[in-house]
Amino acid sequence: MSEGVEWALHSCVNLAWSGPDRAVSAARLAAWHDLPAAYLNKQLQALARAGILTSSPGPRGGFRLARPLAAVSLMDVVAAVEGPEEAFRCAEIRGQGPGAGEPAPDGGAAAECAIAHAMARAELAWRKALAAQNLDEIRQQAERQAPEAPGRLRAWLAAQ
Repeated sequence: MSEGVEWALHSCVNLAWSGPDRAVSAARLAAWHDLPAAYLNKQLQALARAGILTSSPGPRGGFRLARPLAAVSLMDVVAAVEGPEEAFRCAEIRGQGPGAGEPAPDGGAAAECAIAHAMARAELAWRKALAAQNLDEIRQQAERQAPEAPGRLRAWLAAQ
C-alpha cells in the first residue's frame, strides 16, 4: 500500500477538523504535514473522483468533504487511492522453469495455487476489516489521543 493512502486518510480527518465551510487547497493540506503538494493533490483528486471529497477551482477553492466521515470507510479511501485491484496477484509461477508441475491428468485446469488461495482469504479479511471502520471512528480516536489537534489546525489555517 502506498504512502498516498496514509496521506489521504489524514487529509480527510484534517478537512473534517477545518470545518464544512472551508475549502482547503492541496498545497495548504500538504504544508500541514510537510508533504509534496503535487503528489498529495493526486491523492485528493482520486478522493474527489470517488465522491469522498469535492473540489472547487479558483483562488478561494480547494477541497471539502463530500459526505460525513461516518459515511466513508477506510476501504473507500484505500480503493480510491490504490484502485480496486487485489493487492496480491498470482502470476502462476508454478508453471515455469524446472519446478513446473505436470499438467492436470484430465487436461483440465490445475488446482488453485495454495499460496494464491491463502492470500485471497487474507485479502478478504483485510478488506472486510477496512470496510467495517469509518473515518469518523478514526477522527474520534485521533481527538482522544491529541485533543488539541483540531484547534491547532483551524488556527493554523486561519493564519493563512
